[in-house]
Amino acid sequence: MKAVTWQGPRKVSVEEVPDPRIEEPTDAIIKVTTTGLCGSDLHLYEPLAPFMTPGDIIGHEPMGIVEEVGSAVTNLKPGDRVVVPFNISCGSCWMCDQQLYSQCETTQNRDQGTGAKLLGYSSLYGAVPGGQAEYLRVQFADFLPVKVPEGPSDDRFVYLSDVLPTAWQGVEYAELPKDGTLLVIGAGPIGDMAARIAMHRGHRVIVVDRVPERLARVAARGAETINLDEVDSVGEEVRSRTTGGRGPDSVLEAVGMEAHGNPVAETAAKMVGLLPDPLAKPLMKNAGIERLDALHTAIDAVRRGGTVSVSGVYGGQLDPMPMMTMFDKQIQLRMGQANVRKWTDDILPLLLDDEDPLGTEGFATHRMPLDEAPEAYAHFRAKEEGMVKVVFTP
Repeated sequence: MKAVTWQGPRKVSVEEVPDPRIEEPTDAIIKVTTTGLCGSDLHLYEPLAPFMTPGDIIGHEPMGIVEEVGSAVTNLKPGDRVVVPFNISCGSCWMCDQQLYSQCETTQNRDQGTGAKLLGYSSLYGAVPGGQAEYLRVQFADFLPVKVPEGPSDDRFVYLSDVLPTAWQGVEYAELPKDGTLLVIGAGPIGDMAARIAMHRGHRVIVVDRVPERLARVAARGAETINLDEVDSVGEEVRSRTTGGRGPDSVLEAVGMEAHGNPVAETAAKMVGLLPDPLAKPLMKNAGIERLDALHTAIDAVRRGGTVSVSGVYGGQLDPMPMMTMFDKQIQLRMGQANVRKWTDDILPLLLDDEDPLGTEGFATHRMPLDEAPEAYAHFRAKEEGMVKVVFTP
């Protein structure tokens, strides 16, 4: 089959690789019909290179048609249409019983000290072959895949793999009061979708970004916007727009570990990338090379007693935090990988609504064949061509 493979920092290529096969009686094989390119994939593109091996199959937002099932699978059959969550959870361990599916004890990466295995996401999370491919092996097929009906297009459902549950959890973790105001930092796919979810629930939403096309997208859905390049202080600007100058009730931070665009962080990433992997890996895990501007902005902007919900992914251990401010403002801070299967049943009815209230049908800005993945990664990283969300059609 064809698959998108990591070949080195800032280098991916589409290669012919062996087809996946049933390895456990609980497995299934799907033919991928649509698969997404995520902002987190850019972390593999460069910052997390020490944890990658040339030839790794990447991607973690797939859906498709079941081709084959293992002998122990009873809930799926060939021909079923499914979406595959990005975190691999068994559904039956203690953590899964708590609906902490991103911490599944069956697939935890204890050698790395990390949570559940992830599709297509480096040796930190199991080096499991990913979903930017023509076919995919799906583990725990009786629990993990989300079965969806025939009829609506793939665009209605593919975001159940990551974007929708990640954004949904971010809004849930924000714990907005009735009629509360949410500030969303970052208008990429997660921030954009989180804004849509919060507005659908009746909240006032303000979104900050510096890419005009992204701000225009969220404004068209009804969000207020702040262009980061046009204000001296996001905190001061948003306080000037809120009752009593207190600031928003909650802030959803949807940027995370984004080294590109910051000269110091980019230089650090490149230097680490030049080191042998045995030296680079502990440095990446125990130090920090990301910028924290977005997180510090969230802490500054949120009202006293408010909540900061972090959906952006971070990787450093030594990043400085403004602990005095956080304590003094009595900030609640919530974060973590999305527990995808916890939220999918809540989200699915919205996707079956003929009015498509979250605008999933038009959410992708670019639809491309798998062969064009190298160009898509390069343009997405550079925020070129109005790229917000890319889906591939193998």
